[in-house]
Order: sequence, then C-alpha cells, then structure tokens
Amino acid sequence: MSFFGFGQSVEVEILLNDAESRKRAEHKTEDGKKEKYFLFYDGETVSGKVSLALKNPNKRLEHQGIKIEFIGQIELYYDRGNHHEFVSLVKDLARPGEITQSQAFDFEFTHVEKPYESYTGQNVKLRYFLRATISRRLNDVVKEMDIVVHTLSTYPELNSSIKMEVGIEDCLHIEFEYNKSKYHLKDVIVGKIYFLLVRIKIKHMEIDIIKRETTGTGPNVYHENDTIAKYEIMDGAPVRGESIPIRLFLAGYELTPTMRDINKKFSVRYYLNLVLIDEEERRYFKQQVRARLLQAPMPLGQNRRLSFLWKEVVLWRKGDIVRKSMSHQAAIASQRFEGTTSLGEVRTPSQLSDNNCRQ
Repeated sequence: MSFFGFGQSVEVEILLNDAESRKRAEHKTEDGKKEKYFLFYDGETVSGKVSLALKNPNKRLEHQGIKIEFIGQIELYYDRGNHHEFVSLVKDLARPGEITQSQAFDFEFTHVEKPYESYTGQNVKLRYFLRATISRRLNDVVKEMDIVVHTLSTYPELNSSIKMEVGIEDCLHIEFEYNKSKYHLKDVIVGKIYFLLVRIKIKHMEIDIIKRETTGTGPNVYHENDTIAKYEIMDGAPVRGESIPIRLFLAGYELTPTMRDINKKFSVRYYLNLVLIDEEERRYFKQQVRARLLQAPMPLGQNRRLSFLWKEVVLWRKGDIVRKSMSHQAAIASQRFEGTTSLGEVRTPSQLSDNNCRQ
C-alpha cells in the first residue's frame, strides 16, 4: 500500500539455517486456533539470515540501518500495548546507507537463554519472536517471525503420593490415593478410591482436571479457572467396602507444564477434582487438598457442593532424547526440574460443604 508514494518497496523474510531439519510444534494462538512454529529449547543457538528483495530493481532503497532482534515478552490482555520484555537481544546487520539490489544478511544469537515456556492463555500471552527492522526516515519496514519454546525437565526424585480421607458426616466416608503428585505431560494418573461409608445414592463419579491461570499482583490478582477434562471413573451406586481403580492418561489433553510466578506476572497451576453426582443430580466435588473439612453449606440451584482447600498436582514436560544439534547449555537445561518447591494452600473462591444428605 502506498501513501503519497512512500509505500513498502522491499520484501523482508527471516530464514533459519536449520529450517529443514528443525522440529515444529503446534501452539494455540490468541484466537484459539492452532499453528505450527519452529521449536527451540533453552540454551539453543538461533541463527539464520534476513533476506531483502527489492520490489522494483531499478529503484534504490535508502535506510537508516538494518537490525535483527530476538525478543521474549509477556503481554497481559488487560494491559494491552504494555509489553514486558524478559529477553531482548539486538544484532546490527547494516549501517545507514542504501540498497541497490536484493541481498541477505546473516545473523546468529549464540546459546540464547529462554527461561520460560511459550504460553497463550485466557488473560496472558508469553511469546518469543525474531524481528527484522529496516529503519527509514518516514516509515520503518518490520518483519516478525514467532517461534515456540518448550522447557524440559527430568523425572523428580521426590514424588510423594496423594492420600486423603474425606466425607460428609454420617453420609459418606471415602479414602482416595493417587500414585504421585508430580506428572509429566504424557504420564498416567493411577489411583484408587475406597468407600468406607455410603449412605448417598451415587449415580456416577468423575475426575476433572482444572487449570487455574493467575495474573496480576497484589490487590489486582485475577484468577481464571478452566476445566480441561472430565473423565468418568464410575457409573452406578457403590457399596461399602468397594474399591474403584483410577487410570487417567494425560497425553490426550491440552496441558502445559506448571508455571509459578513467571517473571512476577502470571502463574498456571493444575488441580484434580473428584466429583460425585447422586440420583437427584446433586453434585459433590472434592478438590485434592489436605484433609481439613470446611463446614459452610451453600445451595447452588438444585445442586450442592462440598469443597476443601486446594492442593495442586505439578505437571512438567519430560525431556526425551536430547538432539545432537542442541547446545551444551540446552542439554543442561533439559535436566532441570523447576517444580520442587513446597506448595502452599490456596483457598477456593468458596469453601463449601453440605451436611444434609438423604438416606
């Protein structure tokens, strides 16, 4: 498009040196669609060339300099336009002058630190991209190319199981156990539920995977809960002494690693909910937490809910075979596990319980 004759007169393209061999990964865009981008890891070198093709070979292109940037930034949707950069590297490709013919400029960002995983959520976006800029007196020519970054971890040595007894007084008493509290994204949740007392006519039971996205700080913290999966584990009324096995495969769901206080801007945490529904369609759900029951009944239409304090499960991306092309820094990064800190209690918006049940 031309405005008073000053239209863009050059095509800019960013090409990676290993584009043919580099793996691509699907990543959700802001509008919910999935696109494939080149996949990188922490510590890997990013190199390639910026190709400039003049649209009119008979005309010269004057410029104030050409540069390429590697940027990692976080954008909070409630604060559009205010980008928070945590990685910003610049390479000057050409001094001020003029371009008389199509040409290409090589660039290399060696062993680039990429501390966080790419993420697109309900209220926040973390992205990495290359940006080539031809500076001009009136209007710059800019070209961007997004990439996706995955953070890798090894299997944690300390991985305790989750055990708990919960219930409703004189109505229901159950024990449940999951084999561990930390899972990689293609792992299997294995567990069992044991019924010690059943005086509720339970219709069926399911496990929900809940993702909680937290943005902001201090008084401006905002939580967004999203049910990623609902998996039915029982259909029909259990009896006292019955044991129900649990086997939930995570590979079929859209999950990310757990993210805690990323650049002091946002967090992403995951929880398991055990949901019981009786024959009158009343719902009882138990969020995996410490065994401390809160008595605060609250009706919700025809349903009633029974909640506890939350205790999360940690998700992490398993580092498979490290590619030979990965740098030494990337290999070290793939051996990291960033989920070993102790977890504090997080209260739900409503700590609820129902002490009234029908025989």
